[in-house]
Amino acid sequence: MQAFALHGMRYLGLTLLLGLAGQAFAAEVNWPRMTESADGVPIAYEVQGSGEPTLVFIHGWSCDGRYWRGQVPHFSQQHRVVTIDLAGHGHSGLGRDAYTMPAFGEDIKAVLEDLSVEQAILIGHSMGGPVAVEAARLMPERVIGIVGVDTFHHVAPQMTQSDLEQMLAPMQENFTDAARHFTATMFVEETDATLRDWVIRDMAAAVPDVALSAFEDMGTRHIDGEAAQHFQELTVPVIAINADLWPTDIEANRQLLSEFDAVIMEGTDHFLHMAKPNAFNRELERMIGTAP
Repeated sequence: MQAFALHGMRYLGLTLLLGLAGQAFAAEVNWPRMTESADGVPIAYEVQGSGEPTLVFIHGWSCDGRYWRGQVPHFSQQHRVVTIDLAGHGHSGLGRDAYTMPAFGEDIKAVLEDLSVEQAILIGHSMGGPVAVEAARLMPERVIGIVGVDTFHHVAPQMTQSDLEQMLAPMQENFTDAARHFTATMFVEETDATLRDWVIRDMAAAVPDVALSAFEDMGTRHIDGEAAQHFQELTVPVIAINADLWPTDIEANRQLLSEFDAVIMEGTDHFLHMAKPNAFNRELERMIGTAP
């Protein structure tokens, strides 16, 4: 009987310890959050840190919130940091008829409203730049600045419908192979091979219908001048941190938005925030310091 009693006491003690450990675990884990966009599509996002203004990181085409892992730990020390999976990306929902820049802008709006954000700086990589523009148009009272990351190279129309169709054709035929080839052109030889290969494989695994819809919409809005018009109508400063892989026409962009500026990081590529996170973070810190 004493053996059974001793066993029971040990069992109760273990149960108590496990229960306390479970409570501690539940309290420490910062679980991802969900909200709904204007069309009801579920949008996944994560929040780290505190401090205003809130920094909202917006990923690029066929990427997701994971692509900002080099920034979240650093900037969440001083700011509330929000990373978002746009509809059709990461852990966010599908089911949208068309994946457009304005619809992605609604995704950002839904998250900021869900968090009751009062002042936000939108930081958009690649396609995330045009998405940030659309979000700022929806929330002029909340957005105080936009930082583009290897985007806004030349906002005015620079390609034709024929150019867009030629770019889309291989992806429409075999998305995975074409996406691998397309993504590979975004790197320089100096980029870490492990990072490069991961990004190529990850982007090629995107949902083809989502990727094609977003690519076509982004290209069409650039060609017909809508992207330039919306850029020109912004009432907040826009700054870009771009790689030297492709030229950035600062003066041409200033013809549309006089407060536009850009800093060029040398010797890196389209994923500069991942390839050189420390150098990028220093530049972003400096850019954030210029926001009103």
